[in-house]
Amino acid sequence: MDPIERLRPAKDSSVALMQAAQRAGCPVSVCTPADLSAAGDVALVRARPVSLAEIRPTAAGWQVPDPWLEFKEAAVLPLDHFAHVWMRKDPPVDEAYLYATHLLELGERRGVRVLNRPASLRAWNEKLGSLRFSHLMAPSLVASNVEQLAAFTARHGAVVLKPLGGRAGQGVVRTDASTPGLAALLELVTQQQQLPVMVQAFLPAVSEGDKRILLVDGEPLGAINRRPAAGEFRSNLAVGGAPERTELSDRERQICTELAPALQEAGLFFVGIDVIDGRLSEINVTSPTGVREIEWLGGIPLADLTMERLLKD
Repeated sequence: MDPIERLRPAKDSSVALMQAAQRAGCPVSVCTPADLSAAGDVALVRARPVSLAEIRPTAAGWQVPDPWLEFKEAAVLPLDHFAHVWMRKDPPVDEAYLYATHLLELGERRGVRVLNRPASLRAWNEKLGSLRFSHLMAPSLVASNVEQLAAFTARHGAVVLKPLGGRAGQGVVRTDASTPGLAALLELVTQQQQLPVMVQAFLPAVSEGDKRILLVDGEPLGAINRRPAAGEFRSNLAVGGAPERTELSDRERQICTELAPALQEAGLFFVGIDVIDGRLSEINVTSPTGVREIEWLGGIPLADLTMERLLKD
């Protein structure tokens, strides 16, 4: 994961999952990708055991004690000292991230269960992975060619441009065919036609929210609606979206049912999908968020249910 000291315990899903592991009787250690190494074909990790204080919900949010985290002495251990290793490093999926997945695969070969499966973290880019289910999505195109992107925009009017390596709504741009300087904008986001981007038909219903659904081993265990802030079309919580309690529609359950077999086959145990107006938008596999909001707004013990499902396997 990212350095645990940087996390916001009242917001971060990784903290919620670690606390649930503790409640299930599992000791918890943390590391960053820089703490992984290999001696021959044996993956090693400099692991820091941690003890987390209980963080309780209140009417105003989560009550965080001070301190909320205590460390024990770090030790270098074989990765297969642990039954489960959870990869919760936030994007970007850069060279360091990719090399970490290769080191984690050495542990997999010795029986460690890595969540999510390292090979699938590489293969399921959070924008491109959703194209496996393009019939569930708004019209979409991935390209670096400005003429192709401009032609798509002309066909669909308002569109959204998404960098393939982005996260939390960062770098997402809304535009349309009448935008002055559209070609220059497309040149900019594609780095002069060297880098592909995703362009999707804009869904006006996003003003009513973008639903984040968390699937555990293919089953939807909870969801929140994320409503954009005034004057904003992006609904991500990181850019000011407001979480709201919600229920799944029949259409959303149908989407989850269709995705489940592929996610299970790929070893994608913990996944967050985004759905706008009954259309699949993204499949988030690296470090999906939303646990705290679902637990607080919906009263669903999602982290505990997740650990129960994991330890039952």
